[in-house]
Amino acid sequence: MLPAIYVSHGSPMLAIEPGPSGAAFDALGEVLRKRKPRAVLIVSAHWIYSTLVVGTRERQEAWHDFGGFPRALYALRYDAPGSPALADRVKALVEAAHVPGAAVVLQDDERPLDHGAWMPMRHFFPAADVPVVQLALNPYLPPSAQIEIGRALAPLRDEGVLVLASGSFTHNLQEVFGAGGRREQHGSPVEPYVEAFRGWMIDALEEALASGDTTRITDYRAQAPYARRAHPTDEHLLPFFVALGAALGPHEGVPARQAPAAGVARVADEVTYGVLAMDTFVFEGLGTLPVLSAAA
Repeated sequence: MLPAIYVSHGSPMLAIEPGPSGAAFDALGEVLRKRKPRAVLIVSAHWIYSTLVVGTRERQEAWHDFGGFPRALYALRYDAPGSPALADRVKALVEAAHVPGAAVVLQDDERPLDHGAWMPMRHFFPAADVPVVQLALNPYLPPSAQIEIGRALAPLRDEGVLVLASGSFTHNLQEVFGAGGRREQHGSPVEPYVEAFRGWMIDALEEALASGDTTRITDYRAQAPYARRAHPTDEHLLPFFVALGAALGPHEGVPARQAPAAGVARVADEVTYGVLAMDTFVFEGLGTLPVLSAAA
């Protein structure tokens, strides 16, 4: 069974100035390549839509969906294969789950991969030889519904598909730019509210994984300190809940012999620009899990 992963993809500059987070992603990629997934399903904060849509392209390409960055960024490519067959499987799984607000999954045969998808994939599978399918994020659905979508996708993990959710553990772009311009990407002093927010989130995650009760963590905007400062809008955190749902697994469960030992690790914890938390979580197994391991 392959893991479910939530990756904080950071600024597009990470692609040419990777720093500590890039090194952590490269190390994770070495592990993932040894496990030989047959395909990757990505839910990115940069494909948002008022319903769910799955991409059906035969061949992917990198979309440079940003502006104002060095020219070198726009030369980067990611021409991985797509998988219409996996897209059909994703559509069937999600529609069968009857999640309110996600009863129908549309299909799109044109949209390329946004940077929330191709940037982490360049670290994880740099040869671009693993088929990639992208599923849009509906930002109007609450965290609880995102978890249910993740639960619907959980069977893919036992079918050789890596479930990858891409966002940012904190995401306040206005604060990337200080009074004197853009902060330094790596090494800027971390704003205290970022530590307070992610500390609360990790504590709530441990509680959810230990008990299976996600009530507290899905209410993060009301309960977490500085939640609205950490996420003025929450589209970059919502993919985290999809990954959590895929980790908890489908409601009907799986036979014990099919479920490997459960666990979760935080494999990146840098804060770029002093405000963008790069926390990245790798969820193994299904169901309730033990507390987080130390960052690796």
